[in-house]
Amino acid sequence: MEKALNVSHAGSSKGKWGNPAQRQARSGSYSPGSGAVSDTTHPSQTQKRHLEGVLNKYTNLLQGWQSRYFVLDPELVQLQYFISEHSKNQKPRGSLPLIGSSVAPSDEFPFMFTVFAANGDLFKLRACDAREQQMWMTQLQLCARRHSDSSAKVMSQAEGQQKNLVNSIESLPSRGPLSSLDQDLLLLKATSAATLSCLGECLSILQHNVCQAAQHITHSHMQGSNSDNISGWSRPKAPSEDQVKNGELTGHNTSVRNQPHSPVHRNNERLKDSENSSRESVDHSEEITDTEDNEEEDLGVLDDQRSVILHLLSQLKLGMDLTRVVLPTFILEKRSLLEMYANFMAHPDVFLAITSGATPEERIIRFVEYYLTAFHEGRKGAVAKKPYNPILGESFHCTWDVPRDKVRPLRSTNSSPAPLVPQSVQTASNEGVGACRLHFVAEQVSHHPPVSGFYCECKECGICVNTHVWTKSKFMGMSIGVSMVGEGVLHLLEHDEEYVFTLPSAYARSILTVPWVELGGKVSICCVNSGYSAAVTFHTKPFYGGKVHRVTAEVKHNPTGTIVCKAQGEWNGTLEFTYSSGETKVIDTSKLPVIKKKIRPLEKQGQYESRRLWQHVTVALKAGDIDTATEHKHQLEERQRREGKQRAASSTPWKPKYFIKEGEGWVYHNPLWKTK
Repeated sequence: MEKALNVSHAGSSKGKWGNPAQRQARSGSYSPGSGAVSDTTHPSQTQKRHLEGVLNKYTNLLQGWQSRYFVLDPELVQLQYFISEHSKNQKPRGSLPLIGSSVAPSDEFPFMFTVFAANGDLFKLRACDAREQQMWMTQLQLCARRHSDSSAKVMSQAEGQQKNLVNSIESLPSRGPLSSLDQDLLLLKATSAATLSCLGECLSILQHNVCQAAQHITHSHMQGSNSDNISGWSRPKAPSEDQVKNGELTGHNTSVRNQPHSPVHRNNERLKDSENSSRESVDHSEEITDTEDNEEEDLGVLDDQRSVILHLLSQLKLGMDLTRVVLPTFILEKRSLLEMYANFMAHPDVFLAITSGATPEERIIRFVEYYLTAFHEGRKGAVAKKPYNPILGESFHCTWDVPRDKVRPLRSTNSSPAPLVPQSVQTASNEGVGACRLHFVAEQVSHHPPVSGFYCECKECGICVNTHVWTKSKFMGMSIGVSMVGEGVLHLLEHDEEYVFTLPSAYARSILTVPWVELGGKVSICCVNSGYSAAVTFHTKPFYGGKVHRVTAEVKHNPTGTIVCKAQGEWNGTLEFTYSSGETKVIDTSKLPVIKKKIRPLEKQGQYESRRLWQHVTVALKAGDIDTATEHKHQLEERQRREGKQRAASSTPWKPKYFIKEGEGWVYHNPLWKTK
């Protein structure tokens, strides 16, 4: 590092800070030539300085500090840099947007300061002395502040106009040809409030991100990077990709669940009371093939319903948590959220084929293929509706019987067909010889916050998955966003592999007309044992143009950095996979065979099982009787409140039936990895 610092200050003084000509340039008495330092400040433009010159930029741990030519352009509101002054007429080597940015000094090195952009990027820079450091910091801050001040002024004017609009509407009579309850006026009121809130929230988010990045970097040590730009995004709580790349978690076969500090550590010393020491008391012999169709065929919001939504929207604020907001019953779809999670397993043959992959590469690719094809069945129908919020203690049980000859992978790179199930299972002669049975159980383990746990296993194939999800709903103007906070862990017991994965967010768009759903956000899949990971991005539709429901993915071998598979397409349409061998595969999710789940009849179910619990609401919704559905829903909610008050009065904590809290997550009480 010291060598890099010395080199950065050596050489010609041309373009460097500190020579007499350049110091005169800052006072305006020097006309820049030969690209030393340019300051095009006029007396009337003290807030719009075009500044350029040489600074040292921290690149990475290997290369250290390097001399770069920087240009502060107040018109573009950017800080650009070039390899040298002579290349400044070419495309910049890099740039940093200054709108919403912040600048902070650093005591890591003399005369160092950091520029934090609102998008999470940052530049670590050094001047040659304190004076040059202060001048650059001042001008960068002025440039960013000038645009922030103008934005604040615009916001203040917009707030005043919106307030006048609302007062004018609310001053109208409640009845008559032009009333305060007129649908068009309510729409105008809700839209203007949402638009104003959106603008204000955007500014707030920009400022918050910059402050968070500044605080994070200021208190951290310098870390290396493989590129000139250093990102300030925080790392996930799961085993990070950097850890896998650096070999910290690879090169051994020790299971993650045996590491006491691992996020997926499994505690074998769980409480074993009479309720949780045995398997679930569900008689699967009573199950029959499910005949329910979850397709929502509604054409959109009816006129008499729109005024209800408009009135609700006019009371909400952007970013408001909708967890405790009572939403209209007519926006509900006829199934519980717990059952929606079960429908992610609508292609159990594709799921079970993961474990029959001959190599770690094949297994993670098959998992990604399953992952990308699972969402279209879980999210049935083009119309966005909201599943029932599960009641605390609610559960859902089902199974799938998958013929062994159907447990085939979507792809195999071997010349010989991959085994349908692990070798240890092929020679077995116990029950289920003709089929592999997949068991699913979900339970609402917490009400505030609303957390669901679900678990799925197949003994014959030695595969199980445990997931906990906290759904957080937020109002976003004309949309509703639902974040799926939590993680899942897929266990392949035959291979001693665990795959930690996250879930995308969901968005209900156009809630006043024909609402539709899209997925968005970046999710990760990481197998520490094998060193493979996948990055999946669900792309939301751009404001103008662009396709809907797009998804892209890359599967990587972290120790070598090799991309072994890429995928692109639509998560509810056609997906194209390209493998490192050059082979390609096209999967049409709409044409994948769906294996129906099996579920016990209502009269055989417990009173807290989803179908039985919500049966009266479901029947009323199917009949179009919204009032009756609302009444039954209200009764369920009131019963939940009464039971909560009784537990609080007796100081009795809620204890889930099937899941146990471990750290920040929830784990099934008797998982397959524990019984094997």
